[in-house]
Amino acid sequence: MTAYVITVPGTFLTDVPAAVREELAQRLRPADPVLSDLGQAQELDLLTVNEDGTFCLRLEVEAADQAHAEAAAVRIAESALADAGLAERDAPLGPPAVTGIDSGG
Repeated sequence: MTAYVITVPGTFLTDVPAAVREELAQRLRPADPVLSDLGQAQELDLLTVNEDGTFCLRLEVEAADQAHAEAAAVRIAESALADAGLAERDAPLGPPAVTGIDSGG
C-alpha cells in the first residue's frame, strides 16, 4: 500500500459558522496528513477556507493506486461534511488531486 495526500477542493455555498468548520476539521482529523512524515515535510493544513467560500481538504489515505486513493479521500470528505451537518448542495466538492505520494521506499 502507498500513502497518498489527496487535495479535495470544494465551495461553501452558504455561510458556514466557525463552529461547523471546527467540527468538520475534528471529523477529518484521523486523515490529517500532518500526523505523518509526508504531511509534516510538506507542511500541509487539513482544512483551508478562503474568503470567497472555496476550501481545500488535504487528506492522507493509504491505497493500492491513485484512483483508489482519490476515491477514498472523496468518501472521507463527503462523510465528514455530512456528519458536520453540511448538505452536499451546500458544499459541493471538486475533482480530487494527488498532493503527495510516499511509497515507503
